[in-house]
Amino acid sequence: MASSFLMDLDPEAPRCIVTIGEIVVEIMAETQGVGFLEPMTLKGPYPSGAPAIFIDQVAKLGGDCGVISAVGHDDFGTLNVERLRRDGVDVSAILRAESYSTGSAFVRYRPDGSRDFVYNIRQSACSQVGLHEAARGLLKRATHFHVMGSSLFSFPIIDAVTTAVHQVKAQGGTISFDPNIRKEMLDIPDMRAALELMLQECDIFLPSGPELLLFCTGTTQEEAIREILDMGVSEIVLKQGAEGATCFCADKTLRNAAFTAQEVDPTGAGDCFGATYVTCRLSGKTREDSLRYACASGARAVSVFGPMEGTSSFAELDQLIAAQKPAGAAS
Repeated sequence: MASSFLMDLDPEAPRCIVTIGEIVVEIMAETQGVGFLEPMTLKGPYPSGAPAIFIDQVAKLGGDCGVISAVGHDDFGTLNVERLRRDGVDVSAILRAESYSTGSAFVRYRPDGSRDFVYNIRQSACSQVGLHEAARGLLKRATHFHVMGSSLFSFPIIDAVTTAVHQVKAQGGTISFDPNIRKEMLDIPDMRAALELMLQECDIFLPSGPELLLFCTGTTQEEAIREILDMGVSEIVLKQGAEGATCFCADKTLRNAAFTAQEVDPTGAGDCFGATYVTCRLSGKTREDSLRYACASGARAVSVFGPMEGTSSFAELDQLIAAQKPAGAAS
């Protein structure tokens, strides 16, 4: 069971945030439509993968961080590794997998805003993600571990994530969990069990919209929140898109409206939001300030084309917040 972790954190103590999971290139259709059944103009490749976007955003905020993953000996792998390295991520635990290609995702938006995907993840270098020697070395430095539900796509990686969670907690560290899943994933018994374990072990839970209800017996938001807090989760941070975000804690509920943004590409916005909230809280910022920065981070992310292209520095977030602050608002 998680604890009220922030009561015991020293904001001046060194922190290292680590995550694990897929690194892919994303190739995106320029035109809206349904599927990939005819020739079309594509843009990319772009560095991507939910854990990669998350950890890149942590690095852009100045956080000490690293990722455990695997890519192929190809240009797509180099593109990702060099981007993460340039932004300040520890890439020492990214395996270059022999005889495997870097994962890929082709994406096309439908007119209603939904998306069609063609993935190569399970058969790619992503399938080789595990706790090899370099990964174990990185985990020894970890004071916080982030779990992305989309990464729990195979039994070996479920075992690796579970081991990592237990190790970081044994080291006195903390856990955050973003479900980032489709409902169909819950039909696989081992997948559901793994996701439920991550919820029970986490300190910060970062669901989007209906994901809040996926793990609970209650049928209303209020019932789900109470059930999750009773598990020992310290903070539930509900991402609500254009409606902003809400933080539910045992002692209070906080809301932050969305910042105005011209949506160009929503891919990766939730990952940027989560990374910003976690980084802010671990650096000692209040829930209110953390929520505000996270909402600003999500707004900047959607305004840029490409899944990782909208990651932000604190200076960029401060500029966005200042530009949209109502007249007379407190600083």
